[in-house]
Amino acid sequence: MDSTARSRVSSFDQTEINWDKLDKTKLYVVGAGLFTGVTVALYPVSVIKTRMQVASRDVAQKSAFSTFRNILKADGIPGLYRGFGTVITGAIPARIIFLTSLETTKAASLKMVEPFKFSEPVQAAIGNGIGGLLASLSSQAVFVPIDVVSQKLMVQGYSGFTKYNGGLDVARQILKSDGVRGLYRGFGLSVMTYSPSSAVWWASYGSSQRIIWRFLGHDGDHQETVPTQWKIACVQATGGIVAGAVASCITTPLDTIKTRLQVMDHDKQRQTARQVVKRLIADDGWKGFYRGLGPRFFSMSMWGTTMIVSYEYLKRLCAKTE
Repeated sequence: MDSTARSRVSSFDQTEINWDKLDKTKLYVVGAGLFTGVTVALYPVSVIKTRMQVASRDVAQKSAFSTFRNILKADGIPGLYRGFGTVITGAIPARIIFLTSLETTKAASLKMVEPFKFSEPVQAAIGNGIGGLLASLSSQAVFVPIDVVSQKLMVQGYSGFTKYNGGLDVARQILKSDGVRGLYRGFGLSVMTYSPSSAVWWASYGSSQRIIWRFLGHDGDHQETVPTQWKIACVQATGGIVAGAVASCITTPLDTIKTRLQVMDHDKQRQTARQVVKRLIADDGWKGFYRGLGPRFFSMSMWGTTMIVSYEYLKRLCAKTE
């Protein structure tokens, strides 16, 4: 290995902790509490985004703030946390699957692309993108049923949607009406939405972070002093914002279609994805596919930024002592 390659490895080692260097038990236990706190803080944005995406034509023009105000007026603070219990219950196993798959796949992908001698940002984009894609695919089996149930709770009683007595009631009615496949309504679109979104997010995060480090002087051409924890956190947060912006713009149309399919009431005529698309175009034109873009961008940017800073902090906290 030449001196430049050694410098690059050194630069990466200053800011990244590999999966094999982590205490997995501590990571999962502490991570469960940490990510639950993040979900509590950002969950209302998901509720607002979902309400905007499924709104009937007569209320579709309302802004995110108007939607927020109407939720508070009708249901108070609890209205911003409809479906929260269901999400938390399913989120813990889903995140364990996601993070394990992400880190192991990312490490293997980075080794796979090393012989091609790509630039650091390109290597990071490929490795992180493949990791994000496969991690999302592996967690969909747990995530989709939780998504279906929680989104029905988010919109219950809104624009004519059915009211339920909690997540178990939603699951029971879905199973009674459609069987197990009802819990996986929109599964294909979920895979098409979240898997590319995860790939784009992690690819954008990995490459933008390295571009930022290069701009700050950590370009692998010479040794640098170890960055401060504050500097590392700022770079990671900036990378999260960039990743959220890119991913939300690319995947919002599919997310809108998926959400509409998943929240349809059982007693109403079933609609296909094609019918949902035609309805959106008839109501709002092509801009209908970007309903809730503002909250989705905010949610993905804030969630992604908070999540990645928390996760990177968690990795430092759970690093094995040599």
